[in-house]
Amino acid sequence: MWLSDEALRHLREVADLPDLSGTPYDIVEAIGRGGMGTVYLAHDRDLDREVAVKVIQLPEEDGELSERMLREARILARLEHPGIVPVHDVGTLPDGRVFYVMKRVRGSRLDEHAPTASLPERLRIFQRICEAVAFAHAHGVIHRDLKPENVMVGTFGEVLVMDWGVAKILTPRPPLLPGLRPAHTPQPGEGEKTGREERGVTGHGTILGTPGYMAPEQARGEVERIDERTDVYALGAILSFLLAREQPAPRPLESIRRRAMAEEPDGRYPNVGELAEDLSRYLAGMAVLAHREGLLERTGRFVRRYRTPILLILAYLLMRTILLFVFGR
Repeated sequence: MWLSDEALRHLREVADLPDLSGTPYDIVEAIGRGGMGTVYLAHDRDLDREVAVKVIQLPEEDGELSERMLREARILARLEHPGIVPVHDVGTLPDGRVFYVMKRVRGSRLDEHAPTASLPERLRIFQRICEAVAFAHAHGVIHRDLKPENVMVGTFGEVLVMDWGVAKILTPRPPLLPGLRPAHTPQPGEGEKTGREERGVTGHGTILGTPGYMAPEQARGEVERIDERTDVYALGAILSFLLAREQPAPRPLESIRRRAMAEEPDGRYPNVGELAEDLSRYLAGMAVLAHREGLLERTGRFVRRYRTPILLILAYLLMRTILLFVFGR
C-alpha cells in the first residue's frame, strides 16, 4: 500500500506520542523539545483545560533522567511564584517514563520576542526575570541554565522562567508550620550527581549549563563554588543579549552588565536583588552604583530626569523676557 510523505510523517508523529492511558490527559501535539524531554500540549478531561505535559523522550535503563525529571518537578512545586510555571501533577507512563503536568504557557520565548520590543520593554522583562530568580534564591535554589530560550513572555505580559532541570539546591526547605517537619528534609546539595556530573558533566555527557551564559566557575565544573552569583553572571549575559540591538548601549547599562558578568564572583553583584535595584535606579533616572559618572553625564541625567519642570521654567523665563522687552520700551 502506497502512502504519501505527509501520511508517513503523521504516522511517525502519532507513534511518538506518549501513552497517557490511565490518566485524565489526552495528548494533542508536541510543542517543544529539549535535551531531557519533550513537552506536549494536552487536554485535562477532569478540569476541561489545556495543560503542558513534559515527558522523557525515550525509556532508559539507569533511571538517571527519571530522577532528574522528578527532581525538576519537585523544585518547581516548591517555587510558587507568578514568574515560575506551576506544576499540577506527576506520574509514570506504562513504559516506565516519568512525566509531569504544568501550566500551559502561551506566548513566545524571549529570544523570539526581544527583537521586536523596545528597550524599556526589554528592561522591564529583565526586571521580572530577576524577581523570579531572586525568589528561587531565597528558597535555596540556583537555576544554573538561565538564557533567553528559557524565558517565556506571555501574550498578556507574563514573564516566566522555565526549565529548572539542572537547578542546584543550596539549603533545605524550611518546615511549612512551626513545630512540624516534612517526612524527608533535603540536605544542602542533595540531588547533585557524583563523579562526572560533579565535574560539570552529566552521565549522558551534557554540560550543566549553556556556553555563553555559564559563569567561569560553572564552565570549569567547580560545583562547590556555584551560588547566587553564578545566576547573576547568567542574568548579565541575558542583559547583554537584550542590549545587543543598542549601538552603542547606554553606558550605565553597560556598566551594570559588566559588573554582573565579572570574571570572579566577588566582583559581581552579591545577589540578584542588588542587580535589579541598580537597573531600577537607571529606569528612574538615578545614578547607577556600578557606573562612575562624569560631569557631562551627571548633567545630562539631571536634565532628562527633570525635563518637564526645566522646560516650564525656561518657557516662563522666555515669556518674562518677551514681556519686558515689549512693555518695557
